[in-house]
Amino acid sequence: MGKSDFSKYLDPAVISKVSSFELRARFIVEGFLLGLHKSPYHGFSIEFSQHRPYIQGDPLKDVDWKVLAKTDRFYVKQYEEETNLKSYLLLDNSNSMSFKYQGIVTKSEYAIMLASGLSYLMINQKDAVGLGIYSDKVEKYLPPKASNIYLKEILTALYLSKPSGKTTTSSNLGFFAERINKRGLVIIFSDFLDDIESSLKALKKIRNAKNEIIVFHILDPAEMNFSFGRDSIFVDLETGEEMASQPYQVRRVYSQAVSEFVHTIKKGCLDSGIDYNLIDTSTPFDKALIAYLQKRSRLH
Repeated sequence: MGKSDFSKYLDPAVISKVSSFELRARFIVEGFLLGLHKSPYHGFSIEFSQHRPYIQGDPLKDVDWKVLAKTDRFYVKQYEEETNLKSYLLLDNSNSMSFKYQGIVTKSEYAIMLASGLSYLMINQKDAVGLGIYSDKVEKYLPPKASNIYLKEILTALYLSKPSGKTTTSSNLGFFAERINKRGLVIIFSDFLDDIESSLKALKKIRNAKNEIIVFHILDPAEMNFSFGRDSIFVDLETGEEMASQPYQVRRVYSQAVSEFVHTIKKGCLDSGIDYNLIDTSTPFDKALIAYLQKRSRLH
């Protein structure tokens, strides 16, 4: 199978043109799984919900010898009670997420497509999935369940959400933290254009409650490289404040500020044992899906 046969379904520009919410999610996952067979990550292409890598001390009777013969790797059969992971997808829906300049899609559209693909993959792994959507308030909360009927409810909530309000990550994470059981997997999609220290403190609190966390820090390519025209007017999408500028005069200072911004969030996450992934809106979805599967494989 040629590269274009599957990789096009990992392209945000292609998926954004698919009209059905459910088909978007399915195409992302199917394109990803097809691609795994031709990538260094082919070990993940086992039926995730039925097998996990062998760990020293596992009973030999649980080793799947057929899988060993096919892949030359040791996997053990997994039983239903082992697959009951609860995952919580928390989506920043503030006005700043509506931004796009170089990207084909907005940060919000990218986050929604990625979250829908992850929901589809998780429920097909028999994991329970919940959804939280927030801006300056909690806009939607769906507790984790593991059924295909519930998947439609999650996808509908995702695609009906429209960015509004300011970002107050820390207070909203406090709301979700009270509803997350121990040993849950929390996945956050945000541009983190907020008070960084408060956000990191809220993330650390969830982590200290024995939950695992993956952060997807989503930015437009222009926010990372500041490739705007010579004379520009910048508008704060959350306050409406405007500022005229000649970007080439401030590019160096801006680049340094962005580097510090990203470094602070990344370091704060890693210091707390939180998986951090910086992603721009032109990035194919497989990068994020691989990050999720690597984390998932360590949770058995």
